[in-house]
Amino acid sequence: MGKGRPRAVEKGVSGQNLSVLPSGSLNIPAGPVYYPTEDEFRDPLEYICKIRPEAEPYGICRIVPPKNWKPPFALDEGSFTFPTKTQAIHQLQARPAACDSDTFELEYGRFLDDHCGKKLRKKVVFEGEELDLCKLFNAVKRYGGYDKVVKEKKWGEVSRFVKSVRKISECAKHVLCQLYREHLYDYEKYYNRLNRKAGSGCKRGLHKEGKSEHEAEFSGSKRRRKNNGGDKVKVCKVEVKEERDQICEQCRSGLHGEVMLLCDRCNKGWHIYCLSPPLKQVPPGNWYCLECLNSDKDCFGFVPGKRYSLESFRRAAERAKKRWFGSGSPSRVQIEKKFWEIVEGSVGEVEVMYGSDLDTSIYGSGFPRANDQRPEAVEAKAWDEYCDSPWNLNKLPKLKGSMLQALHQNITGVMVPWLYIGMLFSAFCWHFEDHCFYSMNYLHWGDPKCWYSVPGNQASAFEEVMQKTLPDLFDAQPDLLFQLVTMLNPSVLQENGVPVYSILQEPGNFVITFPRSYHGGFNLGLNCAEAVNFAPADWLPHGGFGADRYREYHKAAVLSHEELLCVAAKSDCNRQVSSYLKEELLRIYTNEKSCRERLWKNGIIKSSPMSPRKCPEYVGTEEDPTCIICKQYLYLSAVACRCRPSAFVCLQHWERLCECKSSKLRLLYRHTLAELYDLVLTMDKYSCEETTQSRNIRRQISCSIEPKALKKKVNGGHVTLDQLAAQWLLRSAKIFQSPFSSESYVAALKEAEQLLWAGSEMDLVRDTVKNLIEAQKWAEGIRDCVSKIENWSRHSGVDLDKIHFEYVEELLSFNPVPCNEPEHLKLKEYAEEARLLIQKIDNALSTCTKISVLEFLYSQACDLPIYVKEIEKLSLKSSSVKVWIENVRKCISEKHPAAIEVDILYKLKSQISELQVELPETDMLLDLLRQAELCRAQCGEILKGPISLKNLEVLLQKLNSCTVDVPELKLLRQYHSDAVLWISRFNEVLVNISEREDQHNVVDELNCILKDGASLRIQVDELPLVGVELKKACCREKALKARHMKMSLDFIQQLTMEASVLEIEVEKLFVDMTRILAVAMHWEERAKYILAHEAALCDFEDAIRASEDIFVVLPSLNDVKDAVLIAKSWLKKSKPFLNSALSEAPASSSLLEFEELVSQSKLLKISLDERRVLETFLKKCEEWVCDACSLLQDVGCIFNMCNIGDGIGNCVISKVECMVSKVEATMKSGLSLGFDFREIPELQDACSTLQWCKKGLSFCSGAPAFEDVESLMESVEQLPHSRASGPLCSSLIVGVKWFKKAAEAISVPRGFKRCNLSDVEEILAENTNVSFPVMVGQLENSIQKHKLWQEQVLQFFNLKLEHRSWSQLLQLKELGNAVAFSCSELDMVLCKVERVEKWVQRCIDVIGENNSLLDALRKIKQTLDRSLYIYDTSCPCKTRNLCVCCSNDNDDLALLTCSTCKYCYHLRCLGPTTLDSNHAEVYICCYCQILEGGSIFQNKGGPMIFGGKRPELQMLVELLSDAKDFSLWIEERDVLERLVDQAQACRTFLTEIVNFALAYFDKDLGVVSEKLTTALKAIEVAGLYDHQANHNLELALARYSWRFKVSRLLGGLQKPTIQQIQQHLKEGLSMSIPPEDYYRQRLTEVKRIGLQWAERARKVATDSGALRLDKVFELIMEGENLPFYLEKEIKLLRERSMLYCICRKPYDQRKMIACDQCDEWYHFDCINLVSTPKVYICPACKPQQQDLSATPSVDLDRSISVKFVEPKTPSPKHTKKLREAEPSPRQKMLSMTDHGNSFSSGIERLWWRNRKPFRRAAKKRAELDILSPFFHVQQ
Repeated sequence: MGKGRPRAVEKGVSGQNLSVLPSGSLNIPAGPVYYPTEDEFRDPLEYICKIRPEAEPYGICRIVPPKNWKPPFALDEGSFTFPTKTQAIHQLQARPAACDSDTFELEYGRFLDDHCGKKLRKKVVFEGEELDLCKLFNAVKRYGGYDKVVKEKKWGEVSRFVKSVRKISECAKHVLCQLYREHLYDYEKYYNRLNRKAGSGCKRGLHKEGKSEHEAEFSGSKRRRKNNGGDKVKVCKVEVKEERDQICEQCRSGLHGEVMLLCDRCNKGWHIYCLSPPLKQVPPGNWYCLECLNSDKDCFGFVPGKRYSLESFRRAAERAKKRWFGSGSPSRVQIEKKFWEIVEGSVGEVEVMYGSDLDTSIYGSGFPRANDQRPEAVEAKAWDEYCDSPWNLNKLPKLKGSMLQALHQNITGVMVPWLYIGMLFSAFCWHFEDHCFYSMNYLHWGDPKCWYSVPGNQASAFEEVMQKTLPDLFDAQPDLLFQLVTMLNPSVLQENGVPVYSILQEPGNFVITFPRSYHGGFNLGLNCAEAVNFAPADWLPHGGFGADRYREYHKAAVLSHEELLCVAAKSDCNRQVSSYLKEELLRIYTNEKSCRERLWKNGIIKSSPMSPRKCPEYVGTEEDPTCIICKQYLYLSAVACRCRPSAFVCLQHWERLCECKSSKLRLLYRHTLAELYDLVLTMDKYSCEETTQSRNIRRQISCSIEPKALKKKVNGGHVTLDQLAAQWLLRSAKIFQSPFSSESYVAALKEAEQLLWAGSEMDLVRDTVKNLIEAQKWAEGIRDCVSKIENWSRHSGVDLDKIHFEYVEELLSFNPVPCNEPEHLKLKEYAEEARLLIQKIDNALSTCTKISVLEFLYSQACDLPIYVKEIEKLSLKSSSVKVWIENVRKCISEKHPAAIEVDILYKLKSQISELQVELPETDMLLDLLRQAELCRAQCGEILKGPISLKNLEVLLQKLNSCTVDVPELKLLRQYHSDAVLWISRFNEVLVNISEREDQHNVVDELNCILKDGASLRIQVDELPLVGVELKKACCREKALKARHMKMSLDFIQQLTMEASVLEIEVEKLFVDMTRILAVAMHWEERAKYILAHEAALCDFEDAIRASEDIFVVLPSLNDVKDAVLIAKSWLKKSKPFLNSALSEAPASSSLLEFEELVSQSKLLKISLDERRVLETFLKKCEEWVCDACSLLQDVGCIFNMCNIGDGIGNCVISKVECMVSKVEATMKSGLSLGFDFREIPELQDACSTLQWCKKGLSFCSGAPAFEDVESLMESVEQLPHSRASGPLCSSLIVGVKWFKKAAEAISVPRGFKRCNLSDVEEILAENTNVSFPVMVGQLENSIQKHKLWQEQVLQFFNLKLEHRSWSQLLQLKELGNAVAFSCSELDMVLCKVERVEKWVQRCIDVIGENNSLLDALRKIKQTLDRSLYIYDTSCPCKTRNLCVCCSNDNDDLALLTCSTCKYCYHLRCLGPTTLDSNHAEVYICCYCQILEGGSIFQNKGGPMIFGGKRPELQMLVELLSDAKDFSLWIEERDVLERLVDQAQACRTFLTEIVNFALAYFDKDLGVVSEKLTTALKAIEVAGLYDHQANHNLELALARYSWRFKVSRLLGGLQKPTIQQIQQHLKEGLSMSIPPEDYYRQRLTEVKRIGLQWAERARKVATDSGALRLDKVFELIMEGENLPFYLEKEIKLLRERSMLYCICRKPYDQRKMIACDQCDEWYHFDCINLVSTPKVYICPACKPQQQDLSATPSVDLDRSISVKFVEPKTPSPKHTKKLREAEPSPRQKMLSMTDHGNSFSSGIERLWWRNRKPFRRAAKKRAELDILSPFFHVQQ
């Protein structure tokens, strides 16, 4: 068949009712399917290599094995249990990012504070619940931002992330949009701007001129620090020494603080290169770590679920599938469509269980394995066949040709397969395999598995689409694709140009995924699959990519890729493997070479090889260290430093290890470059001939290892590595020729470290290093041996170690010697002395038989300074002889019997020949042994035959003194002890044996004694007596049992006979038993008599009472009791019937039960009187049944009547009434009997039917209510069918139905549709068997009224439009509702009325007036008149002396005129509070006050505000438009039209004022104020609300208010702060104040001046006294004269002007000490102090104890001789300790309190106020002339 063609692509495959279409529900192309032949199927790796060129572009393929390949399922399905994981399928794609809301609120609050001047609102409410702004922001980010969400109308999708409700209303979407626009839109723009700057490498800055304070700080230093509260504090650039107050959470280092990011929430630190993935530079803005960004509560993953057995999981899976698709078989399209609906969040919450990633080494594999137990159902032959199959996933990773066969450990999921137990919708998310491995998945059984794949060459495009589609998830987790928890609909990938292919895996199929191929999918139902990774040779380049990807993301790798390459290169490999391996080895060789050369150039000259592997032929036998930065295994090389012994880094991150100089670092390497070069070239031996590619590689390598280009700068010049090697070789040759010097050897080896790692050009250096190490080791060994020998000889009594002779021989065996070491000859002499002693010892051990000679040689060996191993033989033999003598003497001196083991004597005898030494104790040992053997012979003779107790006692007495423990004697003593003990036990049991109550214990004891006696080896005479006593005890046990528990009569008789045989009948126990037996026999005879003669019930009860005193089981007792029970049971059953028969009280019973009870009475064995009573009652019941049957026949005749008429003429009604009374009477008498007669239900049915007929016949002569007719018709369904089908009932039912239709037509009940006129005439024409004359008359009358109303309607609509009044139309409506049938005229009237009423109601709703719409419209029109009057005094108003607040022109009301705007107000309208606040002298209205004060109304407005609801103008315009086409005249419409015209005029006036105010930018605000006052009054008076005009007025008022506040801020008495100025500038920007505005220009200029001065002040404050003090004071005065107040900077300058010590300098970080009395601080160098004294008193406090001539002097003018009175100076700390590098002593100072002096100038005042005051004790002290002259004299 050849290579299998992908036939499934052409024609599809079907199975299990799931159609596999080339394009499923998502239009995804199908991947290839292959059908290998049996020959092709033999080798998996070869077949996959064969199909790879065709299949790899799909990223996936399916392989269908040959039909005969069917491996058995190896797991025991009954006992197999497994854990599961819970998968929330609805969150695989449509889930919110796991962002921490607290972190978001912190960042959002900082944004509001820094950029908007606002505070974070505590709560934002949406649909009655608190809105999570974090989730809302991320949801909008998911869909492309606010603008895109609005454009594409995605607010419904956004809401699913915010609330769990699946659908929300359009109104809620609009509200959500507005909330985002209000709260988050500005933050989104700021966030996007930050991201753009981070991407382009720019620093953050919202405006060039308005750089925020913390950004300015940040630009000065890349490192950011935090205070404990989490807020940013200022950080100056570190110049001297960095404090390592923060360590990186990844590498645990506090170094490289300039690139350490501190989280702006938790304060933890990370280097930017330690992050995953790493950052290239410090990002702008605030930064938060992933722990703070991601919330544990919202963190998504697959949580562990329940543990299931296979059967319980099967039931759960079937329930889940049935819940989704019922009992049918859904298609793949249905399942696939539903799955993606769930994933995209449109279905709701769906959770499934998945038994995924089950380690087969723990839970078992589905494939047979040699070490597993074979199930009984599987044949052994098949089991063995599939155990060894190469397609068995347990074998696949280690097949020949696989790169993984060198792995030592079993990595689960890679080397060891994983098992997967899936159910419907359980999913495996998008991913590619670890290290870009291939993967093979086999589906053992169950429903299919759906796969999706993206080819490996499109992996980058796939990742870009994922990040673009799910930006919020990737922002929260940059390594999201490593998590395996995210799905994305393949159609999204296709829309973005990424190719996707699909595979449907059937049971028994393999699925292969190729390297770097992203794949995912889900299960279509319950199934079981198994998967494993494998790596053929063509995987190697992809493996290198995977290792680089792990390094890029700082993810720990599964294995070391470099180690795998090196191990594979050292093992046998074929030509195909060698080509890939050579290319990959060349890559790592080139990389390693460039890295090592770069280290050498940067000064890392120390190097050393790593320790060798114990098993170098396998990968992973030992754990390599990992790089602390990128977490990769360091197999080939690493960099280390002694300052961090447990930390290692790779060669790329060597600069991140520590801050030591590069010369302190050390390169660790496993292979030299030469060894790596040899590994690359060894691949050529597997090729038959050298190819062009291999020649190019060889040429490339040869060029790359040339050392001539490798040079670095040394001491001002350049030197190459080759030159350094040549120089070192010359020095090494001289070292070999000179006498050995350890220092020169160590120096040479240390110098060679920078050369050893290189290529083959350093082979000579490496050989020389080996010779140096060998020579050094040899020479040091010679010196060490001689030194130890001489040292031991001098201190022989001290416990010192000796040199072993073998080691000395090894050192002396070198020929020629490695180096020149003079001690070599001396060591030879010591060795010769040791050889002579060894020869003597060997001779003595082979010939000597005296112990004295051995001891002499041993002492000689101990005195020798060299240790010889023959001394151990001497010591062993001497100690053995001494031990033997001691043991023999112990045995001879022993006196206790049986104290010596006979085996010990034999052992001592055998040692005589081994020792070969003549000793006197030998004869004594042999004599003792002969005595023991004689004793043993005597005992053995007795044991051969029967043993008599007496003879045994004689022999034991004779041998009692034997000291040897003979086993036979010990056994005889044991036999004797057992016999004596047995006799004693038997005698103890016989004491009072007949009186014991526990005879069962006696039986057990005698049985035990009998058994033990039979096993005795000695004959005893008491054994026969035991059997007799045992029988007696058994008899007594039975008797005691009968006394405590009732026994049968036969048992008692047998027991008394047994006692007489054993001759124990005279015992009291058996005498009592005989008496009981006699009583029981007498009772038995009496019982048989009463049973045979049917006695009375009392006789039976007497017999039962008598049996209670007899303690025997009586045979006839049960018969007597049964007879009584049966009789009482019958009486109980008959009691209800007896009560009914005697009292005739009704009781519901069954007649059949009664008859059965009477028949049962004949079987009783006791005679009873109740039987006759029941028989009489039975006859009475039978007579009633006969009467009831006769009556039912009469009722049937009534129901068969046909001629009814009106019911009166033929007496039908009277017959029915008579029959009803008869039936009721018969029913009553039957019920009184108390039985459930079957005739009673028939009588009840007949009675109810007759009553219904009676009520129906009553309609013939009357007109009942419609409810009565309807009730009668409803009860028809309850009539018995057998009766209702008769002629009488049928005719009445038809007649009542007609009556109901007629009643509906006339009265039209609620909920019923009106009838047409034609319908009523049809009803009138219908004929029935029953006549209803009254109803016919009512129908004819209704028809006449309807026709009359139609004529009135036609007359109304023929009138002209102005004559059609609203009241006439309402009258027609009311009359039509009362008399008209359904017709077009009625519909027209109702429609007209409804339309007008709705319009009126809309007007009322808009205006808000519940009483009269017309009055409300007129009231609003009056307000518009006043509003127009305010706008334009030329409007037609009465006079100007009218109150503008109300329309009341009553002259009696007092008026008040505003002195500013000249408008009049009633005192009543203003209220008392307004009058009081103005004192009624010069009144200014509130509107003028507001505009002059620069603010606007905040609460309820002014006194002119309209009191009611103000309708929207636009809504009134719409109402007027809707009323245009009314077909009648309405007064309200005319009033509304005039009102709208007035409102449009008001809008025109307002627009002119607002446009003027917005275009005004000058300094004078009075012009704008007057116009805005007019507009504000007019708007508040108006009873309408114009949204557009009012919005523009609010903007104009806000800008005016801002200008007024700025004017007051800059012109006020109190200076503003720089923060206030910045805040006002931000507010102006938010209001879009134009740049040409006068007040904005003023604020901008003031801010610029202030920031410039503040920057100068901060520099001066930290200059450590560089600027002169007078210049500092000038700077302070300049700051105080600024138009605003900079408190912080001025305070810093004042502290900077504080002076210390006798040198009168500010604090400059020199060492200082405080006086213990005055707390004044002095510099050490100013007072000539070297160390810190325990107590220090300054010269000013104790001048009499100091020599003034010895005090340090200052080059100042001594001519100034004034006496100072100096205030106290506080110390920075209340201690006497050394002051060194205090943070800021200025912070500890106290301000002066004496300000009473006058000074000549401002500079002098600053000098006095800011000088550093002295602090002194109150006592009088001497005057010091050397103090600073800068202090002013106090007069």
